[in-house]
Amino acid sequence: MRCRFLFFLLIIPFLGCSQKLDFKEIEKNLNNPKSNFNYDKLIFKFKGMPKSLDSIEARYLYYGRNFRKDKISTLDDDFKELADSFKAGDFKECIKKGKVLYMKDPTNLDVILILLRAYDQIKKADDFVHHLSQLRLLTNAIKTSGDGKSEKTAFVVNSVGDEYIFLNILNVGQDYSRHSTTYKDSVIDVWSKDDNTIYIKVLYMGF
Repeated sequence: MRCRFLFFLLIIPFLGCSQKLDFKEIEKNLNNPKSNFNYDKLIFKFKGMPKSLDSIEARYLYYGRNFRKDKISTLDDDFKELADSFKAGDFKECIKKGKVLYMKDPTNLDVILILLRAYDQIKKADDFVHHLSQLRLLTNAIKTSGDGKSEKTAFVVNSVGDEYIFLNILNVGQDYSRHSTTYKDSVIDVWSKDDNTIYIKVLYMGF
């Protein structure tokens, strides 16, 4: 499986319409043991049966990551070691390290993508498909956060890393120019090429 095929698979399932994000409601429900959107309930399904989650549950999981204290950053030494293992072609070690980070931060798109690509390299189809389903689910939450056609209806992402993963899925490359506007709680990136313009809102982790 090649990257082009991977992104083709990711683009196909994008369905649904944009919905307004309510971060207070997301945080409240994730922390409520009685809620259907409680984090432990959702993460159990996400790890075992990602295809059983609907678009609203995916939204709670993706944006709810902002309220977790156990997040993995791409600046962390553990993540750098994971990335180095992948770059070196040591895919078995990469998967070993990736599983540890995945257990700590299961909705981390960077970790999921590296695991996905490592499983692809060693031809472990079941694990590849499982993580592909998870990546589809979370990136579809981004896709339904807006339409990307204006600042007010921008796609909303948790981090710059997630933004670039999402841009790859949208097939936005280096031939696009970027203009950024900084606000108190976010940065709005405007990606342009000819008559095509895409607005993406990158949240600050402490919003």
